[in-house]
Amino acid sequence: MTVVTTDVTPSKENLFPPADAKERVSQFMKSLQDEICQGLEELDGTGKFREDSWNREEGGGGRSRVLRDGGVLEQGGVNFSEVWGKQLPPSILKQRPEAEGHEFYATGTSLVLHPRNPYIPTVHLNYRYFEAGPVWWFGGGADLTPYYPYAEDAAHFHRTFKAACDQHHPEYYPVFKRWCDEYFYLKHRGETRGIGGLFFDYQDGLDPLYRGPHADQGAAIYSQQLPPQSPRTWEQLFAFVNDCGRAFLPAYVPIAQRRKNTEYGDRERQFQLYRRGRYVEFNLVYDRGTIFGLQTNGRTESILMSLPPLVRWEYCYTPEPNTPEAELYERFLVPQDWANWNK
Repeated sequence: MTVVTTDVTPSKENLFPPADAKERVSQFMKSLQDEICQGLEELDGTGKFREDSWNREEGGGGRSRVLRDGGVLEQGGVNFSEVWGKQLPPSILKQRPEAEGHEFYATGTSLVLHPRNPYIPTVHLNYRYFEAGPVWWFGGGADLTPYYPYAEDAAHFHRTFKAACDQHHPEYYPVFKRWCDEYFYLKHRGETRGIGGLFFDYQDGLDPLYRGPHADQGAAIYSQQLPPQSPRTWEQLFAFVNDCGRAFLPAYVPIAQRRKNTEYGDRERQFQLYRRGRYVEFNLVYDRGTIFGLQTNGRTESILMSLPPLVRWEYCYTPEPNTPEAELYERFLVPQDWANWNK
């Protein structure tokens, strides 16, 4: 757990990034990739990550690590990237037009894991940092996409990240949990992608906590009703992202260990492949990380490693009543207070 000093009085000076901000965040993102890959190899038991380093002609590069056909993971990718340049992508200028005319720097670590066993959820993580002249922010989060409904798994995932948030700010989890439910939502399907987790963006230490596009939805309404929040320094936000990043293995590995030996048949496998289709739809239509990577001429294979190796679509599928598949739709794909779930 990162120790955060509470006696730092925010000032105009320490609200801005320190001179070595890029180097420190880059080092953290690489170490987070290392730690997670090591933990996942231990979980998998047989699979090993293959690393591909790549360079971006306009500036920067990264290292992509992919594990395929393991004992637990059918495919898992854990990426680190660090890019810079003069031409800001449209997705950034749309949200922060004041960054126009400045060179930019962006770094982050992201992962998507697609387990073989349908009783183990798919999971996603991304933490990132961005600078462009006077503009800077942290963003990221993690979310869980189960195929079969286990309330204790959803509660464990949320409670682990809530504990990480609560070490830094009492309103982080309430705002960022709501933001996650709204972000990972497939409008064309009218359903959430999974059971959520955390999502935040454009965190530069200033009010409000919610910086998303939906001023009329739950996260914005909750954030607007909060009393004015004290400015948070770059150091405080960096410490928060550190703890959220390192909460991933404790949040996910116990779930995977608990479910990895559950027997399944073709019915469960086919439902898993069908629900993976929702993952593909979201990542190709809505995901901002995918859009940013493609707009900045990143490595396509690395950007699209989030897609599952096998997937299927079925015309007008409806789950049979009173089945686990139906329970997933009726109960789990509806935002709820998982952190306070009781048996």
